[in-house]
Amino acid sequence: MQKIFINIKSLLKAERKNKTKICGEDMKNIGVIDNAFLIIEDDKILDFGKMKDFELKNYNKNAEIINLKGKQYILPAFVDSHTHIVYAGSREAEFVDKINGLTYEEIAKRGGGILNSAKLLHNTSEDELYEQAKKRIYEVMRLGTGAVEIKSGYGLNTEDEIKMLKVIKRLKEMTPITIVPTFLAAHAVPPEYKGKQTEFVDMVINEMIPIVASMELADYIDVFCDKGFFTVEDTERILTAGMKYGFRPKIHANELDYSGGVQVGVKYNALSVDHLEYLGDEEINALKDTETMPTILPGTAFFLGLPYSPARKMIQAGLPVAMASDYNPGSSPSGNMKFIMSMACSKYKLLPNEALNAVTSNTAYAIGLSETHGSITTGKVASFIVTKEMPSFDFFPYSFGSGLIDKVYINGELID
Repeated sequence: MQKIFINIKSLLKAERKNKTKICGEDMKNIGVIDNAFLIIEDDKILDFGKMKDFELKNYNKNAEIINLKGKQYILPAFVDSHTHIVYAGSREAEFVDKINGLTYEEIAKRGGGILNSAKLLHNTSEDELYEQAKKRIYEVMRLGTGAVEIKSGYGLNTEDEIKMLKVIKRLKEMTPITIVPTFLAAHAVPPEYKGKQTEFVDMVINEMIPIVASMELADYIDVFCDKGFFTVEDTERILTAGMKYGFRPKIHANELDYSGGVQVGVKYNALSVDHLEYLGDEEINALKDTETMPTILPGTAFFLGLPYSPARKMIQAGLPVAMASDYNPGSSPSGNMKFIMSMACSKYKLLPNEALNAVTSNTAYAIGLSETHGSITTGKVASFIVTKEMPSFDFFPYSFGSGLIDKVYINGELID
């Protein structure tokens, strides 16, 4: 069935030719069509343009007509390229610990953090885990997200990692949002492997990766390469093993210190390196002219009080920048990508157009969805946001606490 949106105030990121990623100065540019129409058919974008060029007779006479009366904007749905949405319970007690002055590393050493989530997940059934995650999936869809990556990593043993990945697969099959699964067993070292980290890495390589591959439960492989977690050497071993099974790397890098994670990601052609709270000239130079997307996670820096990555400097160096939510129970308990846009502007000094590119086209690239998501382009998936009435697009990130999303369409269907 066709749906025709007419008298759109402005259609944003309307691109006749698809762009796989947007770099440097080009991040200031978004395709804008004022006084526009948009036509979708079933789950795909069929056509768009200026109202002066629109003739209803060229389209299905039974189409549903939605008249925005020149007051509302349409922009592509957000693509959230880094989340941990499948988890059990919550960790608000650690939130209070942080208020009382404990650091992320101190909480982890006390058995909190990732290890706490692993324990909760172990004691939660697959069905209950699915129901909890499903609520979060619908939450982020209503907040404007049309595609999302979900990582494992709260299992830390073969059985529980497989349980997580099975839940991700069920979500992918049973919900309308596009989901990309990533295998992240190397998220933390389990307590029983304290002092035996190499043995845990051996288990990830020799036991977990072959099973995950045989069950076709993941598209990518990830490692938390950072201070107090996994070393560059651990990371190289895991990535090399994963690549033999067809998993392309993605890296948690430089959240807590200068870890070498960026460089090892580039070395192994990682699709993205994520976090980047600690990023200097050496890392920026390593990322230049590569296929690796630097991905910043503003929610984590905000929630943990970490340094803000030098996004402005990265763009000035000609790099692309993506920004994702890192939705997880410990360090970023929110999947609100509109807030990520607002932080991109207020804390990272991106212009609104740059922020929109960072949460759509560049995040789509970071999870291999450039051909289907991230812009209003003919043939792409019809996942987009209809805003409420507002004076300008700049108002969207400026008004960070306002509910400016009126409707969300995922695969051409209105999300209630």
